[in-house]
Amino acid sequence: MSRLVSIHKGLDIRLQGLAEKQLKILPNSRIICISPLDFHGLNPKLLVKEGDSVKIGDPLFFDKTNEALHFVTPASGTVKSIVRGEKRKILQVLIETNENQEYKNGAAEDVSKLSSEELKTKMLACGLWPFIKQRPIDVIADQNQEPKAIFVSAFDSSPLAPDYNFILEGREEDLQTGFNALCQLTKGKVHLNIDAKNDSALFSNIKGVEINKFAGKHPAGNVGTQIHHIDPINKGEYIWTINIQDLVIIGNYFNTGKLNARRTIALSGSEVSEPQYYNVLIGTNLDGILKGKVKGNHVRFISGNVLTGDQKQQNDYLGYYHNQITVIPEGDNYKFFLTKGWLGLGFDKFSNSRLFPTFLLPKSKQFVLDTNTNGEERAFVVTGELERVFPFDIFPMQLVKAAMTKDIDGMENLGIYEVAPEDFALCEYVCTTKINIQDEIRKGLDIVAEECL
Repeated sequence: MSRLVSIHKGLDIRLQGLAEKQLKILPNSRIICISPLDFHGLNPKLLVKEGDSVKIGDPLFFDKTNEALHFVTPASGTVKSIVRGEKRKILQVLIETNENQEYKNGAAEDVSKLSSEELKTKMLACGLWPFIKQRPIDVIADQNQEPKAIFVSAFDSSPLAPDYNFILEGREEDLQTGFNALCQLTKGKVHLNIDAKNDSALFSNIKGVEINKFAGKHPAGNVGTQIHHIDPINKGEYIWTINIQDLVIIGNYFNTGKLNARRTIALSGSEVSEPQYYNVLIGTNLDGILKGKVKGNHVRFISGNVLTGDQKQQNDYLGYYHNQITVIPEGDNYKFFLTKGWLGLGFDKFSNSRLFPTFLLPKSKQFVLDTNTNGEERAFVVTGELERVFPFDIFPMQLVKAAMTKDIDGMENLGIYEVAPEDFALCEYVCTTKINIQDEIRKGLDIVAEECL
């Protein structure tokens, strides 16, 4: 039975530079990168060496703690370089792509005729399993655990987020096959959560799932928020999640027998001259997308959104799980306190409170914001700011303090099993302490995973 959930706590950060609904399909970049750093907690073991030839779908490395979990190349070509860091830690596997792409042999299959174990085995071997993540801990799902449900969010409410209704138009067959596969993987429900403001036939016609509608501010589109309001997690329970675009990749694989690891990303931000959508390979080089489209020289390149994305350089690579690239002004410049600083009138500033007069402006007003934190780290005191933007029945400040002090009992009692770092992104944005709250929650999750699971 579907339901309508209204989120009353949260914050929509209205930035300039939303991507226009125009799509450009880019050719494969000369170099593709798959980075083990994109998979938290992974302990990789290489299966290739520099100079090896690979086809699309060939494994590059596996997880030492789960040898069945393979990570494959999204493009055919030659292993150009294996970049290592301290203690020979593997940072990147770089693939130099061929002009004519070759696929690893495969065949289309009807997922409804496969058992759960057969489906898991195929997805692990062909490199599809890393798309599925689990709560608690927010890591790649353990195929040996039984999820009580699987959640898929069909919309993203973060700043300048891509529009999945536009991106997935015409992909109904692959989408349905992907959901059929999810239904085989769990005895529980598969939840498809859609935007109540933008109800599309693309998602409402999906069969075999429970469709829920969410209304409200960000983080209404976060899967963590949706899990909390539909089917909260208790200790000992597991819920799997997957991005809607990655689900289409899975569906297409079983429909065609070939791994098509291309996804449509939104190039957005106030410093982009032509914000629009691009269809690219996972791990593509950013320079081919950004070249000639950035207004200024002093900017921040972000793979992902401004709240949870990773800082990049222009010659870096798209993150494995990211569906957008954001470019905003860098914020390392000093601001004169009488004009742009703390005594300025603030007609160009965005605030969650009524500190600046911009709260009088229409909600359609968009802002150019930089990366300046406007202060340094300070005492973590009770202000009530976090609670206003955190739509969980959890005490966010107390949970963060428990994570910072490595209080395992406190973290368990305060709901650490329900959250992921991204759920605290808004808390980090509004908090006057300037503490990296997402990092503290990640450290807390790692402690709980090591000591309690």
